[in-house]
Amino acid sequence: MTDLLEKALLAVRKLPRRSQDEIAKAMLRLAEGSAPLEPVDAAHRAAVLEGLGQVKRGDIATDAEVKAAFRRFNS
Repeated sequence: MTDLLEKALLAVRKLPRRSQDEIAKAMLRLAEGSAPLEPVDAAHRAAVLEGLGQVKRGDIATDAEVKAAFRRFNS
């Protein structure tokens, strides 16, 4: 088992049982190759690709900017 998968399982163990079961079902579908592909519209795909490009270029928010944004939502 990879370190990343082990870390994910540790995080999932902290969730309620119902959430754990949903995640387990999704993992099994993915591992079996039976997970249905979800259609993605062109506009959404373009936005995702742009976001990935921003990450590759390092155009991401700082920790301080993210915390400030969450403070605005929590007020």
